[in-house]
Amino acid sequence: MRLSTPAAGFDVDLDTVDLFDPWLYAGGDPHPIWAVMRRRAPVHRQELADGRHFWSVTRYHDSSEVLRDHQRFTSERGTLLCTLGHGDPAGGKMVTATDPPRHTELREPLNRALSMRAVNQHRPRLQQIARQILLPLLRDEPWDLAADLAAFPMMFTGMLMGIPDLDWPALTRLTTMAIAPDDPEFQEGNSRISLVTAHHGMFEYFSEQVFQRSRREPGPDLIDHLMTLTAGGRRMTHDEVVYNCYSLLLGANVTTPHAVAGLVLGFIEHPQEYRKLKQDPTLIGSAVEEGLRWASPANHFMRYAREDVELAGVRVPAGDALAVWIGSANRDSEVFEDPYRFDVARGGKRHLAFGFGPHTCVGAPLARISLRLILAEILELVEEFQLVGEIEHLCSNFIAGVKHMPVTATLRPGAADRLAGLVEAGPVLTGGGSAGGRA
Repeated sequence: MRLSTPAAGFDVDLDTVDLFDPWLYAGGDPHPIWAVMRRRAPVHRQELADGRHFWSVTRYHDSSEVLRDHQRFTSERGTLLCTLGHGDPAGGKMVTATDPPRHTELREPLNRALSMRAVNQHRPRLQQIARQILLPLLRDEPWDLAADLAAFPMMFTGMLMGIPDLDWPALTRLTTMAIAPDDPEFQEGNSRISLVTAHHGMFEYFSEQVFQRSRREPGPDLIDHLMTLTAGGRRMTHDEVVYNCYSLLLGANVTTPHAVAGLVLGFIEHPQEYRKLKQDPTLIGSAVEEGLRWASPANHFMRYAREDVELAGVRVPAGDALAVWIGSANRDSEVFEDPYRFDVARGGKRHLAFGFGPHTCVGAPLARISLRLILAEILELVEEFQLVGEIEHLCSNFIAGVKHMPVTATLRPGAADRLAGLVEAGPVLTGGGSAGGRA
């Protein structure tokens, strides 16, 4: 999805707008549309050709209200537009598709396992992974940064979950299929078949993992943690463990690489901001938050109204779906001064990139640490990036992603020697070996 600044005076006939269409985000530009919506119709009803409909929520405060208030807006009927009108079999079983109090019971043990303190114990290995993913900078040829970054979150999430490293490539592809079933590059058959194939493949994989692990003593990784934790006075069922393994992997794989790609693209298009960061590396944390706001990789989250509600002066009937457009909320001028300016010193964590309220992403601490580590490595290694080809965007209404971004880099003094040292040391194995199931 393009990260554009709407032209002054731009207008659009909102009756012709189709925010459901994944091709809008692959080749079009929703930012001017969202700007008009925030100004004229912040809660806007769209009906699809098959009769299904949903409400688009585009302002920050309205978005926060929908995401925060589980009493009026439920997550259990589906949280993504791909489930619109079909329901969600994971409702009440998966953390992201469960309302309090069960949501709280499931989430609290995961919060402890994925807290900043818990994840910090893995910092040395995460740093090795961040360095390893940057090895292509040594090649004297264009590097498709976005395509290679797709493997980055799988390397650390796979390690934490205890997933065998030989299974990582297949699982990475399946997660992309699950969030971009309309993208021809990841499609198998049509979009519906691709979505079913991706879900079946991941559920079958984790079901096998859970079965195998149930026959041995539990280990220290996240899958075993899910299998042994007590939530609400009982252990998770087999299905609950499988659904939450899927959720953890999907959340990591589809967000982090696009945040990094968005940051690098921001540096290329706004070189003064990269210079600012090089002059003051203490801004790394602030730059990560700005990158998350800027890229807003999770493009939307969906809720259903439990009752008739009024939002921004509009009556939304009970049972209707509402899509909260994160990329729009994160450019609301009521909250962000000069929202179309990329500013690594902006600071603050008011963005909604990880959601808001009880469903704020449980993996946010892990994502923040990994993003800071890879940005620190980039800062130490790269003098500047150059874009050397066309950017290709992911065809998805859920993830605002870049799938191809060819770049070259001018390295800083000593960077080549440092990277060469990593090559001599050999690859860093971060998974659980080669035993176990295959995706």
